Amino acid sequence: MVTLLKKDGSPTGFIASSLASLSANPPIASFNMAQTASSWSSLTVDTPVIIHMLSTTNLDLAHKMAGESDQRFTGDHWEEGPGGLPVLKNVHAWLSATIVAVTEVEFSAMVAARVTGGSMGAPATPLAYSEKDYRAVTAF
Repeated sequence: MVTLLKKDGSPTGFIASSLASLSANPPIASFNMAQTASSWSSLTVDTPVIIHMLSTTNLDLAHKMAGESDQRFTGDHWEEGPGGLPVLKNVHAWLSATIVAVTEVEFSAMVAARVTGGSMGAPATPLAYSEKDYRAVTAF
């Protein structure tokens, strides 16, 4: 889950796919997104973002954030974080980052973001989206 601010300063967010570490030094994460996402027009190079890692205790939050874009930030499940960015509460972990590259591919995009900070929550079972459903991530 990635959150950021629209040009008017209001919160927006989307479910990213394929979060990965691109580089350890400097710390850069990468993720993919659809160019049809409601947040696409807000995401450009130099845009600050928060990348959230959800756990199985965040299933309701995952469904809310995957729902209608105008309902994603109604409620008390988020707060202002670094730079006024929306941070989802009670998630497993989050990273603050700044977009350093966006590569458009067909109707999707690969995005690279330099990690600038973050926070870890309590140990928890990670949540992933696979085969059109949310699932707990377990060891192989």
